[in-house]
Amino acid sequence: MVKLNVNGAAHDVDVDPATPLLYVLRNDLKLNGAKFGCGLGQCGACTVMVDGEAVFSCLTPAMLVEGRAIRTVEGLGTIDNPGPMQKAFIEEQAAQCGYCIAGMMMRAQALLEAKPDAADADIRQALEPNLCRCGTHMRVLRAVARARDLMKARSAGLAPTAATGRG
Repeated sequence: MVKLNVNGAAHDVDVDPATPLLYVLRNDLKLNGAKFGCGLGQCGACTVMVDGEAVFSCLTPAMLVEGRAIRTVEGLGTIDNPGPMQKAFIEEQAAQCGYCIAGMMMRAQALLEAKPDAADADIRQALEPNLCRCGTHMRVLRAVARARDLMKARSAGLAPTAATGRG
């Protein structure tokens, strides 16, 4: 039995403690945002946050994250109320096939929570481990910059359009 805290909810999961977190999230908790890409930590499709840091869930045994705060793309917002990162990716139409997007969002979320004033160069560097085979990198970079502005506006109590200049 492994005790996990995922998106603020406690879960007791009956799995081998060495089971990769990705499998627990997808198969046991039915959180399908994180994707299996390579299984080697080389593509980033499986990226989630653990205690605020981006990690490859395909390489992370469930036992190593027991009792720690795990956050998946499902924890960023809802369909009716998307979080700033999700909203920015929608507005910038950053997804093409969408397979990599959850991992991109989680790595970007970790960056912006740790460094709210991240420069464009910081965003590029942070997203380097995550691959997009469709080539939407430029839209992804614009989306993360927009999310940065939305998050800063939210923390300052401003309307989103005031900070981003977009409607």
